[in-house]
Amino acid sequence: MVMEEALAQGVPNARFVHASRTLPGPEDVEVITSSILEALTRPLTKKEKESGPWEPKQERILFEGTLDDAQDFYQQAERVGHPVNAPIAIYTDGSPIIVPTEERVKEMLTGTSHKPDEVIAYQRDRPGFGGGRKKGDPVQFMPMRWTATVERVATIAVMAGCKPEYLPVALAIAESGCPIESTHSLGQWACVSGPVVKEIEMSSGCGMLGCGNPASMAIGRLHPLMARNLGGAIMGVNRMPSISSPFTRGAAGAENADGLPPGWKGLNEEAGFRKDESVVAVFGVPAGIRGVQHSPGGYRALQKSGHGGMARRLGVKGIPGPHNFLEYIRSFWVDGEGGFTFLMLPEMAQHLYDYGFKTKEAVYEYIYKRSFMPLKEYRLHSVPDVWTNAWKGIEPTSGKHWMELPEDYMVPACPSPDANCIIVMGAGEEQLHWMGGAGRDAYSIDAWR
Repeated sequence: MVMEEALAQGVPNARFVHASRTLPGPEDVEVITSSILEALTRPLTKKEKESGPWEPKQERILFEGTLDDAQDFYQQAERVGHPVNAPIAIYTDGSPIIVPTEERVKEMLTGTSHKPDEVIAYQRDRPGFGGGRKKGDPVQFMPMRWTATVERVATIAVMAGCKPEYLPVALAIAESGCPIESTHSLGQWACVSGPVVKEIEMSSGCGMLGCGNPASMAIGRLHPLMARNLGGAIMGVNRMPSISSPFTRGAAGAENADGLPPGWKGLNEEAGFRKDESVVAVFGVPAGIRGVQHSPGGYRALQKSGHGGMARRLGVKGIPGPHNFLEYIRSFWVDGEGGFTFLMLPEMAQHLYDYGFKTKEAVYEYIYKRSFMPLKEYRLHSVPDVWTNAWKGIEPTSGKHWMELPEDYMVPACPSPDANCIIVMGAGEEQLHWMGGAGRDAYSIDAWR
């Protein structure tokens, strides 16, 4: 993985020293210190001085031959050694695909007004790390930072089983650069928001992240196929989730705009777009996903008549709803800090509205305020060791050095209210929510029509 990253960064022969992930720290230091010092001080060889961007030739993925030959070609796999020790597909996500013939790709390209040889580029300025990206900058696909054309994305859309009317969604997902997971994260999923949901008949109802809906299933496969073919991501080589999950095979769902309570913005508006604009957001799926923390019957008893264990915990026994079910979640921040993305069924969103949260922002403010904990407790969590620069940095709410603060100083585990995100999905008079890592970085679908 280090060698692949060095290649992508333009220093293909960079030196590196392997530090153990299992040896005790003091023992490991004794082993690697001399190697590090030697690597830092030994003069660079001519080979090690080689640098510059790696720009491999971007061959078309189309295959010339019989359909049966093409089927065999695209199902090829190459064996990857440790830590996989198994064959990994070369062109696909490991599942069967639609063979991208010239005719099928040509038909797919009717779904956009953009030219086949146009390089995928950002359609608006995007602030972010390292100064962000400007409108018109080429998108670099992770992890190898390759670029791609509209035709290459259309080819992958064919492979995924998309129809031409899905192509603007595919191009918007491509604009994300298809980031990949590492270590303990579980993959990615795409959420579509806006009028296009009904146009292409994506499912925003029952089981919207599951199987059955053709549009959602095809769109869900786009990210892993792009990561492999446009970004050069190879499991066990430069894509390193320890276990991974079904999300690595791709998933997509649609926001239920009709299920939003009055005054609650959709994902498109929260991301700075208009209500009548269609967007797609690509979310990382973190480890530690938490679903419903209650039985369906227990939740109904709470909201309908104030009975059951949930009502007893919240001290509202015998009092009919609405009640703030978020109070029942005993610990948002099991470890570390950050915001959350909540996938919430319409009825539960309506209960929060009826309780008094007239906007999503009000819910976000509540979550932020609830996140404060004494520094004494915060220091017992793992992730802050990183976020605080080993406690040598500045605590943002006080402006003071972390080591100067008393143990009872209250610090927020959630950096700000807008670090959170709520997406209303699903349908029916049922009660469920799902929570994971936050994000609201959406890309315009309309810009790619």
